Amino acid sequence: MSVRFPDEPGFAGRFAPMRLEGEIRGLEVTQGEVPASLRGTFYRVGADPAWPPFVARDFYFNADGMVAMFRFENGYCDFRSRYVRTPRFAAEREARRSLFGAYRNPYTDDPSVAGLSRGLANTNVYWHGGRLLASKEDSAPVQIDPDTLDTVGEFTWDGDLSSQTATAHPKIDPRDGSLVFFGYMAKGEATRDIAYYEADATGRIVHEAWFEAPYSSMVHDWAVTENFVVFPIIPLTASLERLKAGGPLYVWDGSEDVYLGVVPRRGTGVRWYRGTNRFASHIMNAFDDGRYVHIDTPVGAKSAFPWFPDITGAPFDPEQASAQLSRWTIDTQGPPDLGDEATAFAEQRLTDCSGEFPRTDDRWATKGYRFGVINLTDIPGQRPDDGLPGFRWLASIDPVTGAMRTRFAGRDSTVQEAIFVPPEADTPNGHGYVLQLVDRHATGTTDLLILDAQQIDAPPVATLKIPIRMPGGLHGNWVTPQQLATRAG
Repeated sequence: MSVRFPDEPGFAGRFAPMRLEGEIRGLEVTQGEVPASLRGTFYRVGADPAWPPFVARDFYFNADGMVAMFRFENGYCDFRSRYVRTPRFAAEREARRSLFGAYRNPYTDDPSVAGLSRGLANTNVYWHGGRLLASKEDSAPVQIDPDTLDTVGEFTWDGDLSSQTATAHPKIDPRDGSLVFFGYMAKGEATRDIAYYEADATGRIVHEAWFEAPYSSMVHDWAVTENFVVFPIIPLTASLERLKAGGPLYVWDGSEDVYLGVVPRRGTGVRWYRGTNRFASHIMNAFDDGRYVHIDTPVGAKSAFPWFPDITGAPFDPEQASAQLSRWTIDTQGPPDLGDEATAFAEQRLTDCSGEFPRTDDRWATKGYRFGVINLTDIPGQRPDDGLPGFRWLASIDPVTGAMRTRFAGRDSTVQEAIFVPPEADTPNGHGYVLQLVDRHATGTTDLLILDAQQIDAPPVATLKIPIRMPGGLHGNWVTPQQLATRAG
């Protein structure tokens, strides 16, 4: 049987599968110099289908996880990439074809894989408790060897994870190194169940609480502050009946309100705050003053995901989907309930630029901060003449003053998620480096930029050339040599 991917936009050009595992000892530096003081590893993961899809009209989220690492030491950077050997990947590798069907729809799978984990580990990769974990929100994370990227196996916190799922967006509290995480659809696809966990710095679960959301939906990211956790229920609604009929798990429902479920840290009770229909996905940061919770997130009028249909059948509208960084504020001590045990929350726009993939200096995660970065799709008054869609700029922002700096990726270029990297010495908030992959579509290569976080619009500190096009990444994180030295057995 021939291996042939469909002649569709999602599998062609910049979205064509790479399917390449490999390593490079010493990436080429084409501009500047890698700082000798930059020591550590940038891990990131993306979706890269190993086999042509099992169903028609497949899309990006439903592809195998490819983990990549960039290890910096003594002015050099070594690169390695490797697929995560999930049970799903192993079964399809043995069969030499796809066996699993539509995104999060087990009713469309080949009967031979009934009951096998559908997890892809393609959304985030993070370090906690001495372990490197690759994750996707529909399953437990998968432990990865931090040097070889070989797969160790599924990680369930020594069997203490009672939820069927675990978020791809856990938060690490910088005060004590605890991991704050959750699982949604925790009892199976389209259920309203949410399980909230905290694990101590060693990776031992020390808190668990369960709630039910007002309706079943995607809960991709969430907010964690020093005193609260917040679950955003956004109207990408889920339906088990629709799944069983062969339809998509998610559809956008413009008739549903948004709900923010607020729980005290390590608490067991939830209070819901309701707002008008809108869309939000990723959180830049969140903090509280004991009473008011502030959440900074890009907010749009409708879903940003074109592959999830509108419940009315309306076509995808890029203008309605564009999101601007905004602040949601919740008064946890009032006002009185407005009915259905829900109260309102406020919204303030922080910028008029459209963007996504916000990140912050994680040393200030959960508390008041002065630095964040975000990828932009447009800036008012600026329009690249190449007509290329996607994320074209990186911006840094001070959310207190609104001051921004921007850098354009360049002609025929788009950017992937940026991360902040602190230097080894203590520095103020946002003083360090920003790492960002830039895809050069005219040459089919990718650059890794090292930027001064305080001057992202200045020439890069260094530019490293990757002689292939990196698969589109979702999320990644920085791991220090000190962390690697404390790895679990």
